[in-house]
Amino acid sequence: MEYTTLGSTGMEVSKLCLGCMSFGSSDWRPWVLDPEEGEELVERAIDLGINFFDTANMYSNGKSEEVLGDALAGYDRDEQVVATKCYFQMDEDNPNSGGLSRKAIEQELENSLDRLGMDTIDLYQIHRWDYDTPVEQTLRALDDAVRRGKIRYPGASSMWVHQFADALHTSDDLGLERFQTMQNHYNLVYREEEREMLPFCEKEGIGVMPWSPLARGYLTRPHEKIDATKRGETEEHMYEHPYREGGGPAVNERVEELAAEKDVKMAQIALAWLLHKDWVDAPIVGTTSVEHLEDAVEALDIDLTDSEMEWLEEPYEPVRVSGHE
Repeated sequence: MEYTTLGSTGMEVSKLCLGCMSFGSSDWRPWVLDPEEGEELVERAIDLGINFFDTANMYSNGKSEEVLGDALAGYDRDEQVVATKCYFQMDEDNPNSGGLSRKAIEQELENSLDRLGMDTIDLYQIHRWDYDTPVEQTLRALDDAVRRGKIRYPGASSMWVHQFADALHTSDDLGLERFQTMQNHYNLVYREEEREMLPFCEKEGIGVMPWSPLARGYLTRPHEKIDATKRGETEEHMYEHPYREGGGPAVNERVEELAAEKDVKMAQIALAWLLHKDWVDAPIVGTTSVEHLEDAVEALDIDLTDSEMEWLEEPYEPVRVSGHE
């Protein structure tokens, strides 16, 4: 395993973050693993040197956090970096179980701590931008959580750059803890973040941990075979994103061609491309099998030349913004 410093936090994290959206209950989404399988993945990840785990309160309606907490219970907590998120409404009968008001943040943070079985969360992220709550209120609530020892660092997820810039400026102006990370949508077939967000994060010393680095499976097999997978059959969210628009199919074909040339898997080429990007700290890799997890770790050893990087990127065409609009 290779490690890197996460943004300006000083924390050392593995260059792959294990995403835990696939843990919890298949009642939530058909492709989600049940608890025993999720715990097995966490244990194998630790064996492989992964020390960075990302979940959210809304994944399997809280069960993902429970699975991760149970899996890490037998390990030294100081050796693991745990991230979770809040924003989406957890209880349809309680509007205050979502959003980024002080009330929502404080109660959902306590709920996440209980499910994880932890006293402190290393990285607590806002899952989206709350248009109904002034950002100053959100930042004050997160700052208070840091001062109370409930979280170590606040982080952010997909939003417009002007919103992120406003949040950082507000933090600096008021002397509050600033967002230290950005979890955004970024992969070979969705590169709109290269226009503003990624250069801005690089300038501000923000750690970048992209979600959907394999485009919800679109970059793991030839595009005409995506629907043959369980997730491809059942995951409506895959088709909300513009992976098949613009140059997406052509990029997919080049990933397939280069993978065959190097005798590796398509997913490994797609991950290697991200790992070669200086502004990326740790892609969040979600998986439902130990084999795919091991493949992801092996991608760290794949070297891509500048010309190979350019060749993979060449067919890309601008697409609609997707993930936070």
